[in-house]
Amino acid sequence: MTHLQAGLSPETLEKAKAELKENPDTLHQDIQEVRDMIITRPDIGFLRTDDAFILRFLRARKFNHFEAFRLLAQYFEYRQQNLDMFKNLKATDPGIKQALKDGFPGVLSNLDRYGRKILVLFAANWDQSRYTFVDILRAILLSLESMIEDPELQVNGFILTIDWSNFTFKQASKLTPSMLRLAIEGLQDSFPARFGGIHFVNQPWYIHALYTVIRPFLKDKTRKRIFMHGNNLNSLHLLIHPEILPSELGGMMPPYDMGTWARALLEHAYDEEADYCPESYTLSVRDLERDLDKNLSPKTMKRSQSVVEPGVLKRPDKAKSDEDNMQPLLSLD
Repeated sequence: MTHLQAGLSPETLEKAKAELKENPDTLHQDIQEVRDMIITRPDIGFLRTDDAFILRFLRARKFNHFEAFRLLAQYFEYRQQNLDMFKNLKATDPGIKQALKDGFPGVLSNLDRYGRKILVLFAANWDQSRYTFVDILRAILLSLESMIEDPELQVNGFILTIDWSNFTFKQASKLTPSMLRLAIEGLQDSFPARFGGIHFVNQPWYIHALYTVIRPFLKDKTRKRIFMHGNNLNSLHLLIHPEILPSELGGMMPPYDMGTWARALLEHAYDEEADYCPESYTLSVRDLERDLDKNLSPKTMKRSQSVVEPGVLKRPDKAKSDEDNMQPLLSLD
């Protein structure tokens, strides 16, 4: 074991070896091979290239050197293309702070049975008079940047659960295709995190409609990990034990305190008030949408032609994670 693996438990070390093909004997060589590719992209400013940073990209792409480098390049390219999004990317930024305090994202204290961190979003909490969708995306990216420092999560990954209860059609109308594509590119294509499952619960018909719009921009692997549960929380509990879920998701834990993760990031600044309204935000959402139309190229947003066939719940194969054994609950073709 090298010093780069010092933060991993014995169980996670074994998982990294078996699932990610991580080999301590070749770890430094793997990292250097990715670093050597940087010269091929002089158009990108690679602002960080230390061993620990590159390692998280290798883990996210199962030590495929080329795919890890492509992810690294897209990570910095995304930030170059959306400079305004990453100005003042701090928890104390007024828009980010208000999104965090409303639970965007929420982070459960307990890990799932595979050691994954569970993020929860209660969509109806979005107060559109106080912050924008871009603020929510920035809060999520900032949170992931903080959590991905943990090497255990680099290996084990994350679960995302979105509760759409009471999310109105008016709120949904703010989720434009350009904004959703921005989120897809930032989370799916440009961030070194392993997402083991994305769960929708209590989704109304207009969320199904939005999904059909963005589905062509999702990788086949991502589509297979999206589960539409509707109001069937039993199917959610087959994948995430109710013992660790809040009561809003049919779990045995108390209702989720929306300020939990915000307090962890903000500490003493949590109770400080700041004047802010979306209209005064330095990033114009309308201008951003125009930029997206120009900057989101087929290189980074390929349309996948494969189709996820409708499936049914199957008894899990214990050798794999539950999401790998469970077909999507609903086909939206």
